[in-house]
Amino acid sequence: MEFLSLDSFDPTFNLALEERLFTTLPPEHPGFFLLWQNNPSVIVGRNQCTAEEVNAAYVQRENLPVVRRMTGGGAVYHDAGNLNFSFLENRSSAKVDFLRFLEPVRLSLQDVGVTTHISGRNDLEADGRKISGNAQLLSRGKILHHGTLLVSLDFERMCEALTPAPEKIRSKGVASIRARVVNISELWPQGTTMEMLREALLARCADAKGTLNPGDALAAQTLARNKYRLWKWNYGASPPFSERKRERFPWGLVELRLDVRDGIIRSCRIYGDFFSAKPIGELEALLTGEKRRSATLKHVLAETDLEEFFSGCDADAMRCFLTE
Repeated sequence: MEFLSLDSFDPTFNLALEERLFTTLPPEHPGFFLLWQNNPSVIVGRNQCTAEEVNAAYVQRENLPVVRRMTGGGAVYHDAGNLNFSFLENRSSAKVDFLRFLEPVRLSLQDVGVTTHISGRNDLEADGRKISGNAQLLSRGKILHHGTLLVSLDFERMCEALTPAPEKIRSKGVASIRARVVNISELWPQGTTMEMLREALLARCADAKGTLNPGDALAAQTLARNKYRLWKWNYGASPPFSERKRERFPWGLVELRLDVRDGIIRSCRIYGDFFSAKPIGELEALLTGEKRRSATLKHVLAETDLEEFFSGCDADAMRCFLTE
């Protein structure tokens, strides 16, 4: 796997470059391991309703970019105290697999004196507190796995910027956040630096240094301008919904919103911090135009592999949630 260190701190360019490298990765390529950092910003998951994940007044006052990423999962706050990493490689499996990529990161942290363990669906924890959140995307025989390492994050600004779901954090206060997360710099031996962590990650996660093609950088600039800096991608217009329900499952928070008129589902949106192997829009389209009747929707979904849309789910539980 080839290593690239991104010089940019612009979240729109970094996410655009990640997408460019992922979508154009040749079948014979050994893959990329990226290390990158962002200026203060909020990064929301692919399946989330952005307006409900951010403190609009705060991000506007602080001029914080709010950018939607390609992958699922929840909203996160980034600043220079975050060290972000990405694995991009060709992969035939159609299943989400966090362990494969989290294990070398865990070992890298161990190399700099920080003992961690893999917890839940996609986290790394130390002393019972989260230090890393991760997300994945599977598409056309390729996998993108990326995550963030909390090295010296400004938790106070994070609390102000995010509006977490009550299922995750009952209070937006700093004390509540600090009880759940911890900076790695609070745990490693005195004298350890971000650069030492970078070197440990490279030793565990990459085989050789790669070179960024100027054409890829140029294409990423165009993609950042035409997608990642646009309101349409980052927020998107939401129609009024007459029906809304949400539930937290072991595989993630799922929220269903339906606009039902004359008994017909006129529009359907599904939000949450779940992960999916297929675009959730395909499932939304499948339900749109159908009668809002349990029997009808169960028939529509009978042959649908819901695990492709909600990775790791209990198909019966999801089918019940979507149709009842």
